[in-house]
Amino acid sequence: MSGEERRNRIIQILETSQKPVPGAELSQTLMVSRQVIVQDIAIIRANGYEIMATNRGYVLHANGEIQRVFKVNHTDEQIEQELQDIVDLGGKVKDVFVYHKVYGIVRAEMNLKSRRDVKRYMEQFYDGKSSPLKNVTAGFHYHTVIADSVETLDEIQEKLQEDAFLARLQDYEPVNFWV
Repeated sequence: MSGEERRNRIIQILETSQKPVPGAELSQTLMVSRQVIVQDIAIIRANGYEIMATNRGYVLHANGEIQRVFKVNHTDEQIEQELQDIVDLGGKVKDVFVYHKVYGIVRAEMNLKSRRDVKRYMEQFYDGKSSPLKNVTAGFHYHTVIADSVETLDEIQEKLQEDAFLARLQDYEPVNFWV
């Protein structure tokens, strides 16, 4: 793996992680020394990514905001409630994606930040001509959620758990989630 490929993989790991990622974990995953990881993080930062080093590991910020990926599962009738849970607590639903065993990752941008956005999104399904992406994977799908703080993301995660929308990650899924 080249240095550029390794740095892209680090960005991918940090983007999809729901918790800080320790340098030692990155080092082990990518089979390089801890010092190489430190140097890669410096290069990634120089390329404009805001990466914060905490005592628990690295966290990637998106324009001063933090993002977390949630794996969820629910019925079509529960879509609106799930999205409202997120935006009501201050989150922005960046995208929806599925991991299909044949097609791989299929992603669609959403950029929902208010109940009005959620309502407009839902109106697209009311005519019955389109079906939510989650339906190609028996309801299992993911959302990248952006918020202003880890605490906000924690509140969103607790609410999704409370409403029984969160789903367990399986071993074959190509992302590093903490649920």
